[in-house]
Amino acid sequence: MGADSRRAVNWSTWHHRMHQRILRDPELLPRGSRLMLAVSGGQDSMAMLGLLMELQRLHGWSLEIWHGDHGWHQDSSRFAKELQSWCLTTGLPWHCDQARPNAITTEAAARQWRYEQLARHAHEQNCDVVTAHTASDRAETQLLQLARGTDLSGLGSLRSIRLLREDDKQEAKLRRPLLGFTRSETAQICTELNLPVWNDPSNQDMRYARNRIRHRIMPILEQLYPGCSLRMANLGERISQIHDTQTELSRLALHHLSKAKGLDRTAWKQLEVTTRELLLHQWMQENGAPAMKAEQLNKLGHNLIHAHPQTSLQLAEGWIIQIERETFALLRKKN
Repeated sequence: MGADSRRAVNWSTWHHRMHQRILRDPELLPRGSRLMLAVSGGQDSMAMLGLLMELQRLHGWSLEIWHGDHGWHQDSSRFAKELQSWCLTTGLPWHCDQARPNAITTEAAARQWRYEQLARHAHEQNCDVVTAHTASDRAETQLLQLARGTDLSGLGSLRSIRLLREDDKQEAKLRRPLLGFTRSETAQICTELNLPVWNDPSNQDMRYARNRIRHRIMPILEQLYPGCSLRMANLGERISQIHDTQTELSRLALHHLSKAKGLDRTAWKQLEVTTRELLLHQWMQENGAPAMKAEQLNKLGHNLIHAHPQTSLQLAEGWIIQIERETFALLRKKN
């Protein structure tokens, strides 16, 4: 669709649905927030832009637009210019970053580049970042994670709200208000609100695993079980909540086990195997030790019970667990 198309400003059932979602969860897009919308020009991000522009007056947001030009196809620069031209008619501030030619060749590299640029702008503008991930994206991610091998954290990925940089608690937040919408619905939104769409041809490239999931597997699942994308996305949200609860309880348990020189070894012996694995994972993560696979955690938990006092268990990257008669402690050797 051409860049001369203009958005509709009439209140629609889509606006009402988004408005109600925000009222049910005020933390999703807090009133009065400064928000930078990541807009690719595709149907999902344009639907998000169309909805939030109209809802802005009700929620008092300060909105800005960011676009990242990966340079993946020959029309990417033209798309960026046309999108900019259209977005400038909205009156919202516009930001655009262009990757170096041939610098991005994989999905992972593209994702990393986008979030690096967004984090920089969020810091400069003192705002949060909003992306247009949908229930369909979340369902695809679940299938990919299951196939690769994952845990609760992986199955609950694409959270509605998370830190933009997980290692910085003071960092801006990443917000995903469209997780209650499917990709077919964002297409309807763009059509009904007369929003232009710039379709990235790389989204049809079957060399990428996500595209094969999106175009070959998900249509079959939707045909067999209509509405499955939204149900899978809702399950992902519940799993993320379970993971958060599990993490909080693990911290409380570790606090209860803590003694002056480490964790209480006697109390440790009374725990179930799976509980020991969970607490070990949390304990090592909080102390900055390298992650371990489930079977490694299982073996380590067993060794902590049966190892003799005054011995140490060697971990990766110079980390050790020093075992005493009543306690064990996580330490890192000095170079």
